[in-house]
Amino acid sequence: MTTASSRAGTKGVPRAAREQQILGVATEEFGRHGYEATTVAGVAARVGVTKPLLHQYFGSKEDLYLACLTPVGDRLVDAIRSAMAEPAAGAATDAPTTPLRVLHALFTALDGQREAWNVLYDPSLPPAGEAARHAAGYRDTIDALAATGTAELLHVHASGTTDPLDADALTYAWRGLCTALVRWWIHHPEQSPEAMTARCARLFATARSIGPA
Repeated sequence: MTTASSRAGTKGVPRAAREQQILGVATEEFGRHGYEATTVAGVAARVGVTKPLLHQYFGSKEDLYLACLTPVGDRLVDAIRSAMAEPAAGAATDAPTTPLRVLHALFTALDGQREAWNVLYDPSLPPAGEAARHAAGYRDTIDALAATGTAELLHVHASGTTDPLDADALTYAWRGLCTALVRWWIHHPEQSPEAMTARCARLFATARSIGPA
């Protein structure tokens, strides 16, 4: 999904509304091009404000990134926690499983600002900066939630003794799967969160058929 960008100007726009417009464009720019390639001047030009005004509102480029990251990280963490807190699906119900609930929560939280996922998982962040540390904190929280969920899945579905590294490997695979699905979704804007969740359910069903009978 694309945030409206124009040079229509912001004269007379209340500061709060102007700040939200800047954050929307900046989130899209960081998500599309990465921290390294995004410039404050480029964001200002898209919004239709001056670079000094943008610095006045948000400070440095890193400050602007953090202002974009925090609502994204909070929204995703809250969405995952809420999905995992829902009652587990029983054998006699067609309620979605925890992985599907989590994916639907992610898609819903990102709808309208899909590139925001890449803001959180940006390899171009300066490794020693506050931006990288803050992003890593959100990623660690999401990984911890994933580890809890995958451990529960293995406990329920694994038969017999499992290798203690199974949960770690499954967490790693789950992170990659979420990233791949979101990035595919970014390139298919016609797909709603509900359509993506249904697609994932079909993919999971196909994946189960690959394993041993």
